[in-house]
Amino acid sequence: MSQPAGNLRNAMTAEPAPGLTGYDEADRERWVTEPPKRPGRSPFERDRARVLHSAALRRLAAKTQVVVPYESDFPRTRLTHSLECAQIGRELGKSLGCDPDLVETACLAHDLGHPPFGHTGEEALDEIAQPCGGFEGNAQSLRILTRLEAKTFSPEGRSVGLNLTRAALDAALKYPWPRPVAPGVPATRQKYGVYACDLDVFHWVRAHVPEGRRCLEAQVMDWADDVAYSVHDLEDAIFGGHVGTARLRDPAERVDLLALAAAWYAPDATPAELEEALDRLLSQPYWPGEFDGSLAAQAALKNATSQLIGRFCQAAEHATREAFGGGPLTRYAADLVVPRETRLECAVLKAVTARYVMTRAEAQARRARQREMIAELAAALLSGAPDTLEPVFKEAFKEAPDDAARLRVIVDQVASLTDTSAVQLHRRLTRR
Repeated sequence: MSQPAGNLRNAMTAEPAPGLTGYDEADRERWVTEPPKRPGRSPFERDRARVLHSAALRRLAAKTQVVVPYESDFPRTRLTHSLECAQIGRELGKSLGCDPDLVETACLAHDLGHPPFGHTGEEALDEIAQPCGGFEGNAQSLRILTRLEAKTFSPEGRSVGLNLTRAALDAALKYPWPRPVAPGVPATRQKYGVYACDLDVFHWVRAHVPEGRRCLEAQVMDWADDVAYSVHDLEDAIFGGHVGTARLRDPAERVDLLALAAAWYAPDATPAELEEALDRLLSQPYWPGEFDGSLAAQAALKNATSQLIGRFCQAAEHATREAFGGGPLTRYAADLVVPRETRLECAVLKAVTARYVMTRAEAQARRARQREMIAELAAALLSGAPDTLEPVFKEAFKEAPDDAARLRVIVDQVASLTDTSAVQLHRRLTRR
């Protein structure tokens, strides 16, 4: 963005908001003013449609969630995860009084910035991008929404991405702060939501809201993400034969599983708390038995998935209502309350997938090769740039003012790739 946020802000007017309550004119404003295209359509409905039709969302169909997309026809991809997250978030948000289109938009957008090969690609790109400020999937999502996705241009001729409303962009900010510099904490282990080069639009989005605090819609999106990730990835793991539910009752297995849950997902929990969380889940009447692939077993597994989602969402809804009362809850009028016991149950489910899918020997070997591939691909693109870049990135590379900005373009190019296109481009550029 070339213009200071304040200059554009003063020139903007919000579009009409049919049927919206709890959202003011500032929430409905766009970075660049646009006239409404269809009477009776809310600005958040337009936001949802823009994300749903975006190229960035379509690319998630071939990006790793946990299991590599092309290993079989069944495992979830980043796209199916995003759609499931959107369904969960929409219903939970609606039950609290949030605009459902706004929450769904945030859920659909939350993973747009993830590069090929899931978190492995994210870690590899973060190492490569250190000279230009690092790489973070959530910050990349904001960059896609406000700069990289082709939709709208400013009067000065600069892309402003999908030009979503302020409320939609704020709802998509899982980590509403720039990259922190905390003494003693490696930068590569810290989460953040914006790069230094995109702070102008970030400051516009976050104008007049509490620093560092997430709006309710973003909190709903974040919990929907956790619920979808923990429950559906467990379903994939069971369906794929990676975990038999009987193993979760084996004392030795439980020790290792709960240690991983504490290390990765619940560092503040005691072993006793995590064991109680696992026991609560196993005691549910819908908890699936051993999976044999039969129609009855598949139906039981689907029922367990549905029941667990309901369990986690209803716990959050009831706790939030108890804390903030009835009536519509939106933006900064409330915070989502998720009971500690529920969060620990979610953490245990995540640990099941991590232990039996993500840490398998063959999976670790594949991730090592993927990290190497990302590094080689970025190096090959940079050495041959701008000729090695796609037209949209070639133009940005030529216009970049310094080496850091040029490296950011290389990172944008790599991050935009799917798993399949990354492999193909790597093969073409390196002849390997």
